[in-house]
This record gives sequence, structure tokens and C-alpha cells, in this order.
Amino acid sequence: MYNNILLAYDFDNSFHNVPKELANLTANNTQATVTILNVIPEIDLQKSVRYDNKHYEELVEEKADQLRPFVKELEDIGLEVNIRFTAGSIKQGILKEIEDNGYDIIVMSNKRPKPGLKDVLGNVTHKIANAAPIPVLIIK
Repeated sequence: MYNNILLAYDFDNSFHNVPKELANLTANNTQATVTILNVIPEIDLQKSVRYDNKHYEELVEEKADQLRPFVKELEDIGLEVNIRFTAGSIKQGILKEIEDNGYDIIVMSNKRPKPGLKDVLGNVTHKIANAAPIPVLIIK
């Protein structure tokens, strides 16, 4: 049974199927906590500061606002949800989060809005699936 679940959130992927799968994964488990992690790539942070004069804290605020409907959907199915943001390398950020917080499983979405990429694992998903020391659930 998985109690401590990391959900690597990518704003470029679709997460429509994720709540249903998380409900299945945590069925009858009142101890389950889902931590949503979004890693802001360093290049995106630099562009934001340079061109929009938005610093890390402002980006986090915007992204947290964008996540609210998704978080509400998870809470509505009875999940306890935490949200975390970090900046830097996506792969390294996710692996460090796993190492630092003892997650039982990592959940990732691989559903891209671009139809030509639907059958191929994304670059980050592929790297995490190969490098993670815990089980990886990839949801299409």
C-alpha cells in the first residue's frame, strides 16, 4: 500500500486521467498523502525574470493558482494534497525530492496534447523511469 505518493506535475501534460488512477491507487487508504511537485526549469525562470520581471516567488504563485482546480479535484476524492515547487533541472529536482522525502511511489502523466507524441515516453518520464529508486506509475 502506498502512503506517501509523489506526483510529478508538468503543466505541458494532460492530467485528466490522474485523479481516477490516484483514487484506485489509494482505495481504502486513509493514510495516503499526495505531494504535487512542479520543477520550474532554470531556463524558464531566467526568461521569466529577464523578459517579464517575474521572479521565482511570483511564478510559484501563478502556478499554484493554475493548480487549484486540479488540487480541488484530488481533495474531492478524499486525498490529502501537498504542493511543492522547486527550480533547476527537472530530473535532478524530482530525484532529490524522492531522496529527501522517502516517497513510496512516483506518479507521472505521459499524455501530451500533441497527437504525434502519444505513444512515446517523454524525455523526463523516460529518465525518471530509469533512474528512480522507487516504483514509477506512468499514466496515459
